[in-house]
Amino acid sequence: MLEFRDASPADPESHAILVEYFALRAAEFPGGSYTPTFPAPGAFIPPAGVFLLAGPEEAAVGCGGIRRLDDSDAGVRYEVKHLFLRPEARGQGWGRAILEELERRAREFGATELVLDTHHTLESAGALYERSGFESIEAYNHNPNATRWYRKLLL
Repeated sequence: MLEFRDASPADPESHAILVEYFALRAAEFPGGSYTPTFPAPGAFIPPAGVFLLAGPEEAAVGCGGIRRLDDSDAGVRYEVKHLFLRPEARGQGWGRAILEELERRAREFGATELVLDTHHTLESAGALYERSGFESIEAYNHNPNATRWYRKLLL
């Protein structure tokens, strides 16, 4: 059973897993031009957002967060950020579990829409988002690491 803990992205354990995530992305990123951006802790304080560590208390195996963006035509909009599982924890449905928990939290905060961006080389991530009801949309930001953008209406 996967457990979730609220954490600040600046906490040492959160920072360590984000460093690992960014290093893996940089190593795999086409052209070697991956630009890591550490999350601003203030954006992940409820109800503006939340950052979760996933796994047993002594060792997180994954993370993910949501943060509030400006409202859209669909209403209250939150963005999924930094959804990551360590390679040894993949293939067990835990990515979906983290995404579902983030969606649940967004609904609690009054979200009517979730958005996210990703890169086309992250094929399993894209498949997860599509299986979870996200639809492809036009770019809503200028993330240099993204080539695909998605949204899910929570109405």
